[in-house]
Amino acid sequence: MPRPNAAQLAYGSATVICSALAMLLLTGVPQGAGVVVIGVVALGLGLLVALTVPMPRRAREARESAVSAAAVAALAETAA
Repeated sequence: MPRPNAAQLAYGSATVICSALAMLLLTGVPQGAGVVVIGVVALGLGLLVALTVPMPRRAREARESAVSAAAVAALAETAA
């Protein structure tokens, strides 16, 4: 799996901060378990955004070739 690039890290971090602040302000949770839940949800959203930001062309081609190579290997293994 390729390392995330700077844009992915920036978008993911910004999503965590903005979504956590928005959820805290909208729900009005002062403390406790609600803050923990909001933090976990914000981290999940940040991870989702970081992983779905388009990758550079070289990394995308490398990932696709690795997936196709694994598929060919699995197909050859089942045929044997």
